[in-house]
Amino acid sequence: YRFLPTLGEMDQYLLGEGRHEELWTVLGANLRTYPSAHGEIHGTAFAVWAPNARAVRVVGDFNIWDGRRHAMRSLGSSGVWELFVPGLGPGALYKFELLTPDGSWRQKADPVAKYAQVPPATASVVVESQYVWQDDEWLRRRAASDPHDGPMSV
Repeated sequence: YRFLPTLGEMDQYLLGEGRHEELWTVLGANLRTYPSAHGEIHGTAFAVWAPNARAVRVVGDFNIWDGRRHAMRSLGSSGVWELFVPGLGPGALYKFELLTPDGSWRQKADPVAKYAQVPPATASVVVESQYVWQDDEWLRRRAASDPHDGPMSV
């Protein structure tokens, strides 16, 4: 495959340890740009943690929901499957198609999708967030406060 994995070794290690604190940046559907000799290549990187799957494919409106066109590759013992699809951008509908241990294929919505269709439709949607977080002051106050001295939400 011509594109390097979108998850680095540290991402895979932290995921395996259960200590990755920014999973939304590596799992799901994330827009990426790769440099190449012919200019930048824009597309979408798909990644899902499916440690018991025998195979994983990404299906969507961009491949007529035919997973044979976009088989994902396993990143070994991490349990992560990933694939970069060049030219695919915001608005694309997708699901993951997993080959279960019993040999059947099952389509699943992305568990860390940033956006999904409204039921009864069930596909996940590739999006590019334009939101700019403005909670720096709140985060500073939270970090400086003693959690034992304030109210608790259960």
